Amino acid sequence: MYTLKKSLGQHFLKDENICRKIVGALQQNPFIQLLEVGPGGGALTKYLLKLENIDFKAVELDEEKVVYLLNIFPQIKNKLIHQSLLDIEKPFQGKFTVVGNFPYNISSQILFKILEWKEDVECMIGMFQKEVAQRIAAKEGNKTYGVLSALVQAFFKVEYLFEVNENSFFPPPKVKSAVIRLLHKTEDPIFRSEKDFFLLVKTAFNQRRKTLRNAVRDLFDDEVLTDEIFNKRAEQLTVREFEGLTFKMKVPDR
Repeated sequence: MYTLKKSLGQHFLKDENICRKIVGALQQNPFIQLLEVGPGGGALTKYLLKLENIDFKAVELDEEKVVYLLNIFPQIKNKLIHQSLLDIEKPFQGKFTVVGNFPYNISSQILFKILEWKEDVECMIGMFQKEVAQRIAAKEGNKTYGVLSALVQAFFKVEYLFEVNENSFFPPPKVKSAVIRLLHKTEDPIFRSEKDFFLLVKTAFNQRRKTLRNAVRDLFDDEVLTDEIFNKRAEQLTVREFEGLTFKMKVPDR
C-alpha cells in the first residue's frame, strides 16, 4: 500500500461513481492525447488506461505513488512522468486534454500552467476545492469573480459540472469539492497583448474594493481615466471589457 502526504495535499478519490462521472464527462469531447495530473492511488487511472486509441501519460511527483502505480498497473510504464506538473515541459506535440483530482494546495498554480499551455490544451476536467471551482466559473458582478475567473475565461469556456462530497475521498478533506470543465474557446481574445491583459486584470483585482480609476491609475493617462467605465470596480467588468481597455493603456517605455 501507500501512505498519504499532507505536504502534497493528498486526498485520494475512493468513490467509483465519481470516477465514472469524471471519465464520462471527459469522453464528451473527443481527444487522442491525454495527461492525468496526480494519479495518486490510481482511482481514475484504472479507467483512463482502458480508453482505446489514446496516447496516455500521467505526471506524479510522489515517488512512493510512482512505485505503487507501476506495481498495480504495469502497463503504465513509460507513460509515467515522475515530476511536478509545475516543472515539466509540454508533454505532447499538438492538442491534448488534461484531467485530474488536483492537489488543492497548488490548484491555482496548475491553472496558470494550463494557461501557459493554452494553445494546445483543448479541454481540462479537474477536481478543485469547491470555493476555487466557483471562483474560476464566476461571472462579473459576483463577489467570487476575480483574477482567476477573468484570466481563465478569456481563453476557455468554463462549465461547473458537479459537486463532490467529502466522504468520496480518503482521508476526507475539510472542504467541499467540485469538478469543472474548461473548453478552449474557438475565438481568440481581442487585446493589445497578453502581457497587457494579465497586468491590467491583476492590478485591477489587487485593490478590488477601489474604483478602477484608483486601482489602475498608473496604467492609463489622465485623459483616458475620465471615461465612465473607470467608475466601476474590477468585479463589475466583463472579460471583454478588460480586453478592450488594454488598447487604451499607456505604451510602456522601450
